[in-house]
Amino acid sequence: MPKTLTSPPKREFQSFHDFPIVNDLDNFEADIAIIGIPFGDPYSMGEASNDQSNAPTHIRRFCERALRGLDRFDFDIGGKLLNDQDIKVVDCGDVIGEAKDVSGNHLRSEQAVRKILNAGALPIILGGDHAIPIPVFRALENHGPITLIQVDAHIDWRDTFHGVTQGLSSVIRRASEMNHINEIYQIGLRSAGSARPEEVEAALNYGANLISDIELQDVGMQEILDRIPDKQNYYLTIDADGVDPTIMPAVAGPAPGGVNYSQMRKLIQGLVKKGKVLGMDIVEITPSKDINGITAITAGRFICNLIGSAVRAGYFNKQWYFNNNSNAA
Repeated sequence: MPKTLTSPPKREFQSFHDFPIVNDLDNFEADIAIIGIPFGDPYSMGEASNDQSNAPTHIRRFCERALRGLDRFDFDIGGKLLNDQDIKVVDCGDVIGEAKDVSGNHLRSEQAVRKILNAGALPIILGGDHAIPIPVFRALENHGPITLIQVDAHIDWRDTFHGVTQGLSSVIRRASEMNHINEIYQIGLRSAGSARPEEVEAALNYGANLISDIELQDVGMQEILDRIPDKQNYYLTIDADGVDPTIMPAVAGPAPGGVNYSQMRKLIQGLVKKGKVLGMDIVEITPSKDINGITAITAGRFICNLIGSAVRAGYFNKQWYFNNNSNAA
């Protein structure tokens, strides 16, 4: 017979998987740092604080369903998340947005990610719309050359839209203009999307590798991985609408098809094994459209796959860092 008849109310996680919260980015130590970037450069006042800005909190709220505990066996990665190693994971909270300083949102995001990188931590970014990676790319300028991997239904090569050049439809165009961004692989492109012929032409003229969802399903993810050069620095940006909507339905622009869970798992783990993944973001999640939290849970699973495979690849082993960091200088 228990001594009491009640137990405390269940506590929701405030941070991702209840990892320690760190707000002082000038004085912290970590191997992996999760950070929310809710606000980008909107196309209108109505988009300045849209539902996607709530996604970092939404992902954290459902992360317990993505990984029930650090002591649990995870079949995707073959054991416990941190593999009983002394790996420090922190949650840095969300970059502060200012309604009267929209352009400053990108600057603050860049500064925050730079501090994470300077601390030697692997940044995992929770968006926010797909403009979020632009300041992240800038923060990575001292870690090139970088092979950029995008999962998306759209190519995002617009030069400008409604007078905005740093918005969600221009993220890969802006990346292509940065000297430290080298090859670009865009995976899962489908439907009519937002691309006009001139944007496809610009992408092809740059040398971007445009991989449609049709091609992906025909040849498989391993074939795509084999095309990506080994021993490179990689950055992975995941737009939720590039993923199969049966597992990520909460998006503003859904389309049939998309990269399925097994393919995403193979992509994330394959990139980790091929070289050095410098960081990853997950963007364009619209919480009000989520069904039973499955979009947030799937995002959490992507994060777990990155963390678990990076731990097993020895990313946080000092000797591994010494042997591989020359590529990031």
